[in-house]
Formats: sequence, C-alpha cells, structure tokens
Amino acid sequence: MMSRRQGFQLAGAAGLAAMGGMLGGCASGGGAAGGSSGTAAPSTVRTPVGFAVPPGACDCHVHVFPDPTAFPFWSGRAYTPPVATADDLLALQRALHMDRVVIVQPSVYGTDNRATLDGMRQLGPLRARGVAVIGEQTGAAELDAMHAAGIRGIRVNLETGGVTDPAAAGRLLDAAVARIQGRLWHLQIYARLTLIEALRARLAALPMPVVFDHFAGAQAAQGVEQPGFASVLELVRAGRAYVKVSGAYRASSEAPDYPRVAALARALIAANPERIVWGSDWPHPDSVPVAGRGATDIAPPMPIDDGRVLNLLAEWAPDAGLRHRILVDNPARLYDF
Repeated sequence: MMSRRQGFQLAGAAGLAAMGGMLGGCASGGGAAGGSSGTAAPSTVRTPVGFAVPPGACDCHVHVFPDPTAFPFWSGRAYTPPVATADDLLALQRALHMDRVVIVQPSVYGTDNRATLDGMRQLGPLRARGVAVIGEQTGAAELDAMHAAGIRGIRVNLETGGVTDPAAAGRLLDAAVARIQGRLWHLQIYARLTLIEALRARLAALPMPVVFDHFAGAQAAQGVEQPGFASVLELVRAGRAYVKVSGAYRASSEAPDYPRVAALARALIAANPERIVWGSDWPHPDSVPVAGRGATDIAPPMPIDDGRVLNLLAEWAPDAGLRHRILVDNPARLYDF
C-alpha cells in the first residue's frame, strides 16, 4: 500500500508540490515508457464545433506528453500516458477554433516542469501559458524563469493525493501560498467539495486568485444541493474564486452529453460569469487503476469527443456575450494574455 508520504508525492506531481518537503527529491526520476514519439496522437475532435468561437478563445486545461526519451516520467507516477505532443495540441486548437491554451503540469512528471515548459515554448507566448508544480527545492531564480516563460500559477492537487483532512489540507495550502507570495500567480486547486467547504473562510482570505479544477469536484448526480457546492458558489459569487467548467466526464458518467452536468455549469455561471473558464482536459489521461495494468504500462486515454464537449458550452451559456467572457475575457485576465 502507498504510504501517506508517497501519496503526497504523487499528488504533488500534479500540483500538491508547493508544500515544502512533501516531494523530497523525486522530481525528475523515472524511466521512459514505450510508444512511438513520431506518431501523431489521434484526433479527439469527431464532432464539428457548432457555434462561433470568438477570436482569442482559450482552452484553460490541457497537458502535453512529449517523447519520454527526451522528457522522462517520474518514477513514482501512478500511470503512464501515451505520447501527445505540442503539435498534436496545436491540431486540437485549430479543430476547436481556439487561439490560446493553458498547459497544466501533469502528475507523471512530478516537479520536473520541462515537458510543460517545452510545450509552451513550441506554441509561443502569444498562444500558451502554463501552470506548474513546484517543491521546496524550487528556488526564486527558477520561479522567475518560469514566470518569464509564461507560467502563471501552481497546482495543488489534494484529490489525487487522497488528502481529505481539513487540517492537513490547510497546512499544505499555507505552504503553497508562502511559496508564491508576492508573485502575480494564482493557486489552482483540485479538491473535493467537503474540503472546500471546510476551508471556505481560509480560501476567501487568500492574497492571490484561487482556481478550482473540474467543476470544483462536484458530482452531477448529486445536483446543486450537494454538500459543499453552496460554498463554491459563495466564493465564486464574491469574486474570490474561479471555476474551470472542464472535464465534464469527471463529474458524470452519463456520456456523451452529461445532461446533469448542465445544472452545475449553469449555477456556476449564474453565480458570477466573470469567474468561469472552460477547459477540455485534453488529452484526457486515465489515471484510474486497472487490474493487471502497472504504473509503467501505457494507459489509453479516455475516449472523449472534444468537439461535442465544447458544444455543451453553448447549451450551458446560450448567450454569445457570456461565452465571450468565459472563453476570452476571463482567461485573458487570469493568465495574463
């Protein structure tokens, strides 16, 4: 069984890291996975986009997984994704009519942000920004270099680390805040609703923007009355937090249109349309353990149709002006485009 320290290490790789000491020195270890780096990832856009995507639109949550011989995975990872390069991401951007993108450091690289930074470099500063994972070994000079490269936040992934105790989560958040204090960065958090509710007052008082991943961990089957969702709405309404309406399949198993997710999305948008951003979660890595599949075996991505998922935004926000805020204005402000 994975120890608590190992669990924190895995979570830190996706964003828990800013927490001094939790990742130790495991940032860059790990061998390469199999797979051909020269083969383009298959398109995830099978349904054409059915509405006019405004110029400057941004996909605020993607990952890149380049050639693992050049960018080795972390030895403590929980899964191994197939290759998905910056070129593949650019093809996705064009298919979705997106002009901007935010690359989020995934757990499989630990605190070694080179793959994320290289993806941003390939796409260029007019198109790409990033969210990093840092550890106690990440110094001020490295943070400065990350900012110059386009990093605009760090991720704290409490959910992947199995952190459910509010006291422990609060200590980790405090450490993260201390690491980026004074920088024009935000704190991206993936946590369950019960934690957000328990930490609501602390989150509301943070000196930097807070961004909640994937519908703030809400589950569509439980509706808008589920415990903790009101706290998220309160933070959003007060302008103290952003929410990514991303990864609908993480909030619901009702593929392909996730009908009950609509109530969550509409409630969040109604609370404060200035604090909502959209993300595809491409290339949809599947980190769920599967019997007989080891951490170094390639895990196929989830079979998501990104065109169909983007079309859901037009149902959640039928007004073109609302969509402009979600796709253009809010990301430009949050990620400094």
